[in-house]
Amino acid sequence: MAERFAEWSEVTGLDLVRYGTTADADEIRDTAVAQPLLVSAGIAATTALFGELAEAAASIDVAAGHSVGEFTAAVVAGVLSPRDSLALVAERGRSMAEASAVTPTGMTAVLGGDRDEVLAAIEAAGLTPANDNGSGQIVAAGTAEQLEAFAAAPPAKARLRPLAVAGAFHTRHMAPAAERVDALASGLSPSDPRTRLLSNRDGAVVASGADYLSRLVSQISSPVRWDACSTALADLGVTALIELPPAGTLTGLAKRGLRGVERLAVKSPDDLDRARELIKAHAGLTPADLEGHA
Repeated sequence: MAERFAEWSEVTGLDLVRYGTTADADEIRDTAVAQPLLVSAGIAATTALFGELAEAAASIDVAAGHSVGEFTAAVVAGVLSPRDSLALVAERGRSMAEASAVTPTGMTAVLGGDRDEVLAAIEAAGLTPANDNGSGQIVAAGTAEQLEAFAAAPPAKARLRPLAVAGAFHTRHMAPAAERVDALASGLSPSDPRTRLLSNRDGAVVASGADYLSRLVSQISSPVRWDACSTALADLGVTALIELPPAGTLTGLAKRGLRGVERLAVKSPDDLDRARELIKAHAGLTPADLEGHA
């Protein structure tokens, strides 16, 4: 694994080992650092879980990622190599950080409230529902002034929680970043997914590697529909969900949005054996299959 991180550090231009071990919170909060670090952690966990990345797609029924996690999912499904994925993510992080510096922008999580009323209030404030996470959580994004006005008159029965992020990700403010990543992506040759792969755009199962790569680029400046991905996972009949590190957020959402699905957040090497057991017990099965073995 040390050799892999040395290679990935060269690709990204970052000392990923140091950032992942001894760097302080302020250093890794930098968007240009955080994004490659997140994806490299997910790829490393996948390698540790399956032994070889090539085994991952053959061992699972569906892969999905949230926001930058889609680049990890692309590696898991065999669409991109780790090198290509991390090269794109490094450019994504740098260009999104630069785009964030143009205008003071941010994001605020809206928790609870009536969904239609929340979306209407976000639109009325000139904001974008940048992350529609389902389970009563929508993230509004836009300029600092728009967010301040929104906080002064929040939707009924909703709680607002400002997020510690550099800018309004997944909105029009990130259009310059999408252009730069697109220029790099145009030189890549993605493979078609070797397992079912969901898109944040609409929760669709994407069968074309080229289509998925295009979606990765456009997603930089368009909303994440994790609610649609959760619906797709339910419709596909998933019976277990394993979240790669840094884990906990998506399994938390699944607790409400995917009731009855067994969940595991892989947070340390101690969780890998449990993850392997879940894959062995659930891969290729449907809820009906499990009922038959109850």
